[in-house]
Amino acid sequence: MNLTRIFMGLASIAFSASLCAQAALTQLPAHSGGRVLVTTNEAGEKAYEYSWPGVYFETAFEGDSLTLKFDDDQNNFQLIIDSGEPIAIKKPGKTDYLVPNLTKGKHRVRLEKISETQSSSGHFLGFYSDDKPAALPKRKRQIEFIGDSYTVGYGNISPSRECTNDELFNTTNTQLAFGPLVGKHFNADYQINASSGFGIVRNYNGHSPDKNLIGLYPFTLHTNNYLYASSWQPQVIVIGLGTNDFSTQLNENERWKTRADLQQDYVTKYVEFVKSLHNKHPKAQFVLMASDKMEGELAGQVTKATEQLKSSGLKKIDTIIFSDLDYQGCHWHPSANDDKLLADLIIKHLQSKKVW
Repeated sequence: MNLTRIFMGLASIAFSASLCAQAALTQLPAHSGGRVLVTTNEAGEKAYEYSWPGVYFETAFEGDSLTLKFDDDQNNFQLIIDSGEPIAIKKPGKTDYLVPNLTKGKHRVRLEKISETQSSSGHFLGFYSDDKPAALPKRKRQIEFIGDSYTVGYGNISPSRECTNDELFNTTNTQLAFGPLVGKHFNADYQINASSGFGIVRNYNGHSPDKNLIGLYPFTLHTNNYLYASSWQPQVIVIGLGTNDFSTQLNENERWKTRADLQQDYVTKYVEFVKSLHNKHPKAQFVLMASDKMEGELAGQVTKATEQLKSSGLKKIDTIIFSDLDYQGCHWHPSANDDKLLADLIIKHLQSKKVW
């Protein structure tokens, strides 16, 4: 008896069985939240590319086997199975992630991007299983948050205000920022269209004068290659922009000669921006948020913009001026505790307006 041939034959059978098992994996239907560029290959499998913070993906299935496919070495994620404790997945790279210790039964799965990247995009290649899919969540409510680092959740879980770049990256959790907290409270789909350091007309300390959040906003990705187009129709739009416009003094090389010039430009562009959003989403309730810091300069300009919008006929718009935060996050940003306070303010405001 030739033992070598027997062993080779067994190995070949095992290898073939492994290939069959891999081939049996099929992509589960998925729901994506946030701005995502979806592409489909010849096999009908979908891939999801993203740049904005706070995007998420959901699926449901019945069984005990689930694999997540990534091509993203830039971002941190958390995976939530059946409302359990989040499982951290940090910069997975190009990999297949097998979910451990799944029991047989129906499972609801949610993958959430928690980090911020401004100069790159990542790819999620989908959920895969050899089990059968179950019904996906269906939500009637949609809410959009537009803003800067406060909306991103910049360093919000940091134990210290002093942070290195690595510490900042690893202590930013957008899903614990006020936007997702509000969205989840109302069981709404949400978008977090925000970018740290950007403003309405001026960025932090005047950097990148040819860019601003309004210029970035129309695009699906930060590469500005794809205009965002979808059936997205939020019932609520919350905007928090202006901290970067006013938190630093003007530099000599900037285009505004006086603070009054900056204020006027800010109000004019803010009003134009909200009007453009209102044209796209005429039924939406608008909430303009502002801190009372900076000696009230920002709050004053946001109030002016709101008054102009109301006088022009936009009725469903209000301001929330907030104070009393601890700013214990990185570089004196709102902490996760602050985010809870801000979320409560928005929730109570929307309840008072009987939006839903």
